[in-house]
Amino acid sequence: MKSIILFYSYTGNTKALALKMAKDENLDLEEIYELKKPLRPIGLYLAFRRKTTEIWPIKAPLTDYDRIIIMSPVWGGHPVPAINRLFSLLPSGKRVDLIMVSGGGGTKKSKKKTMELVNKRRCSVIEYTDVKVTRDNGDLTTTILS
Repeated sequence: MKSIILFYSYTGNTKALALKMAKDENLDLEEIYELKKPLRPIGLYLAFRRKTTEIWPIKAPLTDYDRIIIMSPVWGGHPVPAINRLFSLLPSGKRVDLIMVSGGGGTKKSKKKTMELVNKRRCSVIEYTDVKVTRDNGDLTTTILS
């Protein structure tokens, strides 16, 4: 099964986790970039309202992948606006794993609605995981929250 990790990272924690997972599991990897990165307070508001921001075109041909792993930072208990935009670009019929990366709490309150955004694209959410990430002297520590 051909798989890819698509991720957005604001502080570097999600990127570090995505790079490690791609290396450990020998997966393709692509970072999502916003055309214009909003200031954190504005981005937090947009995330809470499930709004989107414009992102650079995705280079990988997503139709070629059986499994798409999406990794997003968590802002206010929600995926970031760039990932909300990514959901709308998913080709139908894909198996999708969602990994929500936070420094504290998870996405308990937004999980159902987030999965609905993927399901609207006629994709199946195979796994949904909330991960708490901390760094100690550059070492990445992860804790599965759900």
